[in-house]
Amino acid sequence: MSEPNHVKEAADAKARVRAAYNTVSKAVSLQTHADGGTDPVAVTAVAANARLSMSAGAAYLLSRLDPATPPALAAAVRAFAGLLEDIAMNSLAGVANEDPVQAVRLRDAEAASTRIAEMCK
Repeated sequence: MSEPNHVKEAADAKARVRAAYNTVSKAVSLQTHADGGTDPVAVTAVAANARLSMSAGAAYLLSRLDPATPPALAAAVRAFAGLLEDIAMNSLAGVANEDPVQAVRLRDAEAASTRIAEMCK
């Protein structure tokens, strides 16, 4: 592969990851900040959508990686996706956000998200 073609492929891969990251970031933010009010069914539905946004978002991000994705960006996306999966699965298992280990996951996911946003500028 010639250098100009390689550069274009890497730029295209980065653009795909950026678009996917923006979609996932918006979905997770929207779903994790939704308010179900006081109705227990609505509260459960909101929680389920939050977990789904993280789980599906992780899979969506990983599916947008390809060999041309810059290695540092690919590593950051994999780390973020893994954290989203861990948070979602532990939430489904009844682990509260206030649990010390879950709280660390949440902080780490926020930091990983910030890294990706910086890399995608």
